Amino acid sequence: MKDMEDCKVDAVVTMNSKGQIVLPKDVRERAKVRNGDKLALIGCERDGEICCIIMVKADKLGSTVKGFLGPMLKEALK
Repeated sequence: MKDMEDCKVDAVVTMNSKGQIVLPKDVRERAKVRNGDKLALIGCERDGEICCIIMVKADKLGSTVKGFLGPMLKEALK
């Protein structure tokens, strides 16, 4: 992850009545998300309401990802 230029909208998904979403196959393949993988959801709040949800593979929640997300979120939430 070099910088924010690497971030883009890869898909728009719809939540069903059970609260489930489907990650498109091409996104799962590029992210190397497999059956049983754990994903961490990071919610960003503005005015007491979550306005942004970021999904990160749980095993990648290290200092590199945290260092990347902080500046990216500051810029995105300006």
